[in-house]
Amino acid sequence: MSFSHATERLLLRSWRDADADAFESACNTPAVTRYLGGLQTRAQIEAAVERIRACEAENGFCFWVVERQADNAFLGFCGLKRMRIDNSPEALVDEPEIGWRLREQAWGQGYAKEAALAALGLAFGRFGLDQVYAITMTENAPSWGLMRRIGMSPRPDLDFDMPVYGRHVTYRIGSDEWTG
Repeated sequence: MSFSHATERLLLRSWRDADADAFESACNTPAVTRYLGGLQTRAQIEAAVERIRACEAENGFCFWVVERQADNAFLGFCGLKRMRIDNSPEALVDEPEIGWRLREQAWGQGYAKEAALAALGLAFGRFGLDQVYAITMTENAPSWGLMRRIGMSPRPDLDFDMPVYGRHVTYRIGSDEWTG
């Protein structure tokens, strides 16, 4: 399976074999992993990429590679997956989740918002999902700020404590709220 979707400046696409190297160098930094449990080993990175590819094979969607069209630079990932998180509320199990992780040099340029809006458009259009959730650590103000900017609303009734990572806030948007 090979997927690609272009936005004004970005390409969301399926993962390729060589992308693990780009992901490690771009996104395995102290700043990027600050709210994600810290730096990962190469084995953890390869396992994450395999999980992402398996997600795409199972669902048709995943946390796609985000590539800048102007120079084909690997910026990180953004997309959708099914939530299967230890200790999450039962209402979130197997629900679609949007997520993103971009290299530090890409921050503050609107790339995350552009990619996230594209992912939501695909969620409600191509994949026909009824709703999409997002979660992040309570301290991760940049991520929950983006959740709000893409039209998501807080769902404090679904906030939860994740082992190792701490308290997580939950946001949601329904297809009936999507104005894309």
